[in-house]
Amino acid sequence: QVQLVESGGGSVQAGGSLRLSCAASGYIYSCIGWFRQAPGKEREGVAAIGTDGSTTYLAPVKGRFTISKDNAKNTVYLQMNSLKPEDTAMYYCAAGTRGGYCPSLRQLGDFGDWGQGAQVTVSS
Repeated sequence: QVQLVESGGGSVQAGGSLRLSCAASGYIYSCIGWFRQAPGKEREGVAAIGTDGSTTYLAPVKGRFTISKDNAKNTVYLQMNSLKPEDTAMYYCAAGTRGGYCPSLRQLGDFGDWGQGAQVTVSS
């Protein structure tokens, strides 16, 4: 079990950038995913990174968001560029439950140890 803490949220205008951080309590031995939930909507997977560095993205963020990790700092980042109002949501990170392999971003049940979330607000 690992504890995950998100940081880096905030408010920006459309077209702006933010970088979210997901700090783990120990070495990251599993896939880490970023998810978001807007008011009145279901939580959805945004991006994930496996222990081998392989990445996967939700189609609407591909080319705008980049997930990366720093093993020395036990931290996974989500760089978000060209932000749009529809990116407004609470963003969470979570650890995959299948070791280093990343489950499908649609399988939220295959992720655990959820962080408390970081709010991202994009104004038009």
